[in-house]
Amino acid sequence: MRRDLAETIADLKPKFMRFPGGCLVHGPGIRHYYDWKKSVGPVEQRQAQRNSWGYHQTFGLGHSRVFPSYEDIGALPLPVVTAGVCCQHAGDSPGRGQEGLPLDEMPAYIQDILDLVEWANGPASSRWGAVRAAAGHPAPFGLKYLGVGNEDAITPIFKERFKMIFDVLKTKHPEIVVIGTSGPFAVGEDFDNGWAFVRELNVPMVDEHYYLSPQWFWDNLTRYEKYDRTSAKVYVGEYAAHDQPKSRSTLRSALAEAAGMTSFERNGDVVQFSSYAPLLARRGHTQWHPDMIYFTATAVYPTINYQVQRLFGNNSGDTLLPASLEGCAPGVRLISSVVRDSSSGDVIIKVVNGEDRPFAVNVVLSPSPVGSRHLVATVLTGANADVANEDGQPLAALPVTEESAVGASFERVFPANSLTILRVR
Repeated sequence: MRRDLAETIADLKPKFMRFPGGCLVHGPGIRHYYDWKKSVGPVEQRQAQRNSWGYHQTFGLGHSRVFPSYEDIGALPLPVVTAGVCCQHAGDSPGRGQEGLPLDEMPAYIQDILDLVEWANGPASSRWGAVRAAAGHPAPFGLKYLGVGNEDAITPIFKERFKMIFDVLKTKHPEIVVIGTSGPFAVGEDFDNGWAFVRELNVPMVDEHYYLSPQWFWDNLTRYEKYDRTSAKVYVGEYAAHDQPKSRSTLRSALAEAAGMTSFERNGDVVQFSSYAPLLARRGHTQWHPDMIYFTATAVYPTINYQVQRLFGNNSGDTLLPASLEGCAPGVRLISSVVRDSSSGDVIIKVVNGEDRPFAVNVVLSPSPVGSRHLVATVLTGANADVANEDGQPLAALPVTEESAVGASFERVFPANSLTILRVR
């Protein structure tokens, strides 16, 4: 692992890592899916292949490398496998749409998935645990979560094969939380059918994806308040606010994502995982924009969106506290979430101002004893919402931190186009 890239990811303080991500698991056709067995064992023996995005994939960076990296940064592994179908837009099946592995091949494919669990969790004396041990990791990784499928059209072909996989995992590995899929969009036929299928099988968690405009994020801040609290939990596995032009990671898009993340926090009993996507992209060799972290052979260029993810990752809590912003006119893009971190006792207030003007708000800590408190305030903002970090140039938006003493209530001005993190102890 390149030290600069690894440290940039570690600075996010991620709780989990999803790998491989997205349509890469499908590959460009039904039998060209990401085969995890090609990514372990001696590097010189791994068979390369073209992936679904047209990139050359050596498998040099595979499960035997990334799983220990998760441990190094305190993140849980979240591998993803296909549901026995290729992507409905697979490049090697033009005009044919989604295709499924022949049913007589499914038992062998399901065994590959069981072998993955054994490789991750089995004793070093087991067949695949021995492969893990030979790579330098005799102890199990403690795999708890497994994604099955990715943005799949919810067809009879998909449903039959997903159920075959799910039923075997439920029987043989009830300790593994299987994460299903609700298709490629935030709404629509596949989304509705995906959720209906998840409820039918009692799948414990479902993966939602959406790449939409910044305004969509602001317009959908109550999305998860309407979800059934007794149904499957949600993993927002891929999301990003796509500003125009699409290739620019603007402050506007980053703040819209921050607003969406306050919604994830306020509905943490429903949204239990979330991950911005895509994570990494090499300049000049990328067919998808925007991405969180760009890099060249010698440098790393985090986006403003990365700074938002880092601020949330370093200021997470485990208890939601009731709070609201009062006195704001309807439709004003000013939103907050308030949590407590039980390990430190800190109250953490996140406020996103998506307007082009500042707002003064009275912050009241209640119930709260009389006396002064230590406040650490971190503000991420820029000259205007359209700014973006440019390679080799001074950062257009960089978090600035200040410390002060405050009482049980205090006034705070939230700058235009800003994310503010207040830690009070």
